[in-house]
Amino acid sequence: MAILMRFGYVAPMNPFPMLLLLFLLVPLVEIYVMIQVGGVIGALPTVLLVVLTAVAGAALARYQGLATLQRLQATLARGETPAIEMFEGVLLLVGALLLLTPGFITDLLGFVCLIPVTRKALAFRLLKRVTVVTPAGTKRNPPGEHQPRTIEGDYRREDD
Repeated sequence: MAILMRFGYVAPMNPFPMLLLLFLLVPLVEIYVMIQVGGVIGALPTVLLVVLTAVAGAALARYQGLATLQRLQATLARGETPAIEMFEGVLLLVGALLLLTPGFITDLLGFVCLIPVTRKALAFRLLKRVTVVTPAGTKRNPPGEHQPRTIEGDYRREDD
């Protein structure tokens, strides 16, 4: 494996342990936070607050989704690539899913994905991390990644 890594081969990461940790840790933390909040404001207000954030999040996701769709259509009508709008659409979907998941921490993360200012900032950060092909066909690499090197020269063919 060390020889392969020396030549630039990177072994694919196994996402299973990380997903397992995520699926175990997030519900435990959410339950802990709900118990703490319920101890302060009571059980019924805690449940109502969780339901209220889900309903408000669904309404906000619908409104922001339609606005993003309109911006995407306007960008396409101008003949531009709607990269930011595409990333914003993904973040809207993630935010809506997080808000439908019961809990205060997932609601906070969901609202971060739905608020236009933070969503746009996240979309720009995601866009910087991926390679984008510009309309001219030239490739733009993420920061820190080296551009391919082109060596220019002339040649001529000599017949024997």
